[in-house]
Amino acid sequence: MNAAAPVRGSDSDRPGPKRRAPRRRRRLRSFLLFLTLLVALFLLLLAWARVNATRPTYHQAADRIIAIDSRSGVAGAIDRLSEAGIVRQPMALKIYLRITGQPRLKAGDYKFASPISALQAIAKIQRGEVFLERVTIPEGFNRFEIAETLAAKTGKATKEEFLQLMDDVSLIRAFAPGAKNLEGYLFPDTYNFNSRTTPEDLVRAMVNRFDEVFTSVWAGRAGKLGLTANQGVTLASMIEKEAKAPDDRPLISSVFFNRMNLQMPLASDPTFIYAAILAHDYDGDPNQPRHRHRLSPYNTYINAGLPPGPIASPGRSSLEAALHPASTDYLYFVVSGTNGKHKFSRTAAEHDIAVQDYHRQQRELRQQSGSG
Repeated sequence: MNAAAPVRGSDSDRPGPKRRAPRRRRRLRSFLLFLTLLVALFLLLLAWARVNATRPTYHQAADRIIAIDSRSGVAGAIDRLSEAGIVRQPMALKIYLRITGQPRLKAGDYKFASPISALQAIAKIQRGEVFLERVTIPEGFNRFEIAETLAAKTGKATKEEFLQLMDDVSLIRAFAPGAKNLEGYLFPDTYNFNSRTTPEDLVRAMVNRFDEVFTSVWAGRAGKLGLTANQGVTLASMIEKEAKAPDDRPLISSVFFNRMNLQMPLASDPTFIYAAILAHDYDGDPNQPRHRHRLSPYNTYINAGLPPGPIASPGRSSLEAALHPASTDYLYFVVSGTNGKHKFSRTAAEHDIAVQDYHRQQRELRQQSGSG
C-alpha cells in the first residue's frame, strides 16, 4: 500500500502580500509614534533649557570680578558662573548650548549686572566685554606720587616696589641716555588694568604712552631750540609745575628761554621743592629758607640752566609749550589773583611791584578766612 502523499497547503494558506502589509503598517506606525515621542521629548527638553537659559536671575555677585580661564572651555565657564550664583541651572544651559551650538568664549575678568540671564552672561563672555579697572595719573605728579597712587589704586605692588621699577632706565635709554630713573617719562593719563596686569605692565604702559605723545617731530623741534630731548622734557616738567592756567604755559616757557639766553638763573620754586623731596626733607612750606638755599643740582636758584632731569610728569600741553614758547621779552612771573594766572614782567622793578601785590592778596585772603 502506497504511503499517503503529504498534504500541501493551498495557496490561500500562504502569507501573501496582503497579509504582510498590515504588519509593515503596524511597524511603521510604531516607529512614527516612537519618533514623534522622541521629537516631543527633544522639543520639551529644548524648551525647558531655553526657559532656564533666558530667565533673568538675581544674584549677589554684581560687584565681584569673575575670572574666566581660556583652558576651562564652555562647560568650565558655566560651572564658574554657577559657583558665583549667576547661572542657577547650569545643566539646562549646557544642554541648550549643546543643541544650539557651542560659542567661542574669551578669557578675562568679567562683572555681571543683576539681574541677568544665563544666555546674556555667556554672550557677554563671547563678545569679550572684559571688566577693566582704571587708574588716573594727574599731570604734574612726580614719580613718588605716581608710585603711591599706583600702589593705592591698583594694589599690584607697594610704593617702594613701584619706585624700584621706575629705576629701570632701559625703557628710555635711547631717548635719555643719562637718565637715572623714569622721572618725567611716566605719561599722565588714565590706564586700564585687570587681574592679569603686572606692575611692570603698568610702568611700561606709561612709558609707551609717552613715546606715542612725544614724537620724533617734537624731538627734532627740541634740537632746533638748542635742547636735547631730555632737556625739552625737563623744561616741560617745570612749566607743568608752575602753570595753572593753560594760556600761561607758552608765556612761562618764554620766560625760561629768555633767562637761559641771558644766562640768568631760572629761579623756579618747584625745582628746589623737588630737591627737598629727594632729600626727604620737604615740609610743605616753599618759603622755608633752607629749601631755597639747598645745595642740589636741581635747585635753579643756585645753579644756572636747567636741572639735570625732569622734576615731574608733564602733560601734552606743557610739552608743546616747552617746544613752542611765546615770543616775549618777559623775564619774571608771579601768581596774580585767585584763578592761578600769573603776572608777567619785563624788569625787576615791575616784578617787585607784582610780588608786593601777590603778598597783599595773600594777606587779604588770610584775613577773610580768619573772619569767616
